[in-house]
Amino acid sequence: MSFARVIQTKITLVKDEELTLIRGLMDASKNYILNKDVAAKKLKRIAYEILENNVNEDYIILAGIRESGSVVARNIRRLLSEISTVKTDLITITLDKHLPKDVKLSEKLDFNDKVIIVIDDVSNSGKTLMYALKPFLEYQPKKIQTLILVERSHKTFPVHPDYVGLSIATSLQEHIYVEVNEEEVLGAYLK
Repeated sequence: MSFARVIQTKITLVKDEELTLIRGLMDASKNYILNKDVAAKKLKRIAYEILENNVNEDYIILAGIRESGSVVARNIRRLLSEISTVKTDLITITLDKHLPKDVKLSEKLDFNDKVIIVIDDVSNSGKTLMYALKPFLEYQPKKIQTLILVERSHKTFPVHPDYVGLSIATSLQEHIYVEVNEEEVLGAYLK
């Protein structure tokens, strides 16, 4: 019997918890720095930090940078609703991360005197975050904060995240990829 057939047979016989472990082993070629459970714990901790740093606020705008940043933002919104009564709006920021000249918001809100949290999955140089702030600078927000699931230490732009899930030192040749589906962070790996 082939190795693939043995694995397939074993997968059908194991419990859900063991299935997760086997899937992890199947992706052993990736150098994971965060798995689904650890990412969920880090996002929950960040949600509490947001509440601590915005204790007198009853409304926060969460602005996720499309694609993975939007998934992180949806998770933060869900967590905030589970642990507090703070109202949130969720918008999406769309921009080309390589040439971020045009920055678009999924909807225009009144950002004056509001708390805005700009959210992305990975921060490398700070360039994407810097450009993502651009549409909000036409207003007078109360404060703008930034949230990053994984931060690298190669800043060339003067943007430093307020909320960080994991900070990691990497070489300039290495890249971090965050895996998501529509609703959750599945993990992050270094390549």
